Amino acid sequence: MATDERRRLGEWLPCEEKVIARFRETFADHARQRATTTKMNSVVEEFAAFIRDDPVVRMDFTRAIRQAREAGYTLGYSGIDEFIVLLDAMLTYAPPFSESSLIHCPLNALLDWPMVMPSGYALFRDPAFNAHLKKVLNVWSGFLSGPYSRMHLTTASPNGWFSKEADAKIGLDQFLCDPHKPYWGFSSWNHFFTREFKAGARPVACPDDNTTVVRACEASPYNVQYDVQLQDSFWIKSQPYSLLEMFTAKEAALAGRFVGGTVYQAYLSAFFYHRWHAPVSGTITNAYLVDGAYYSDADSEGEDPSGLNDSQGYITAVAARAVIVIDCDDPDIGEVACVFVGMAEVSSCMIEALPGQRVCKGEELGYFQYGGSTYCLIFRPGVIESFERRPPYDDYASPVQVNAHLCTAR
Repeated sequence: MATDERRRLGEWLPCEEKVIARFRETFADHARQRATTTKMNSVVEEFAAFIRDDPVVRMDFTRAIRQAREAGYTLGYSGIDEFIVLLDAMLTYAPPFSESSLIHCPLNALLDWPMVMPSGYALFRDPAFNAHLKKVLNVWSGFLSGPYSRMHLTTASPNGWFSKEADAKIGLDQFLCDPHKPYWGFSSWNHFFTREFKAGARPVACPDDNTTVVRACEASPYNVQYDVQLQDSFWIKSQPYSLLEMFTAKEAALAGRFVGGTVYQAYLSAFFYHRWHAPVSGTITNAYLVDGAYYSDADSEGEDPSGLNDSQGYITAVAARAVIVIDCDDPDIGEVACVFVGMAEVSSCMIEALPGQRVCKGEELGYFQYGGSTYCLIFRPGVIESFERRPPYDDYASPVQVNAHLCTAR
């Protein structure tokens, strides 16, 4: 299959490259016009100075842009300075709804091709580069968490998130909102993005049966792997899960308790629910955030433009993420680890359930504040008897509801 025909999972970006290229060009025109009247944000100026002053970063970024352009891709910018102008404009951008060409991860759209060029792989793994990206994304998240981000929280077609077209995709009547209030009661774009279900909208499967494990997110199944290892070659084509990297070396003892166990992974859709729920009842023993990369893809996959497709195993070891471990009430199940991975634009994994807190199956653990996302549940050896759905998975199917039956413990 040709690169530009690869399915982009979760509808975070349009399937057709020409649609994304048109967005880049249109946004570039807007950014250049905006730059004539608007002072550049200081966090973007700092990022630009870092790139300018670091010869290796500057070399890799310059070459990645050039390689993408020479490969025939339309980026909307021809060099680093032009990209910086677009990045600055992104800090006041809130995605509009689109029935056919939604750009839900606009910065991912700008970086789609440089990040999968030969020089891009090293660039987007660079810790200092990612640290500056995090600062930029945090400023953008601040805008999206404020009142000025609500310009598309309207009923107006075709861009309004409360329009009939959007409602057909989202099913707004399932969520806590009030059409009679301004912006339907949402204080910001992020408030809308992290919208909550009404009570009873997602009932918990077998709430009193500990052997029934439920889905922690509203997500589509991606992979199941058995007999996972403490360390493995997560960067190769098969992308086996590497527990030490997923949990981090600091938590080596914790990772070691899951060696030989099972990993289930699923990815979230742009249009659906982005909060996390407890897959089992028990006590939180660990809850921590891990800094990581935002746009790093596995080079073993070749030109995987979205990162939401073929690099999902790889990013569990390198991307920004939240790790929550629940010691199940059923000692035969024991600890269950939940790894919520931020992809692309995500700069905030928000943990709500902290160590020592007891949670019931189906109760909320936290949420993704913005962006494309994937998650894993990790079980200790010999715990899982069977999964409710088994590979191969249909990536055209709708996401499976949160709190629904995922698997059965022995």
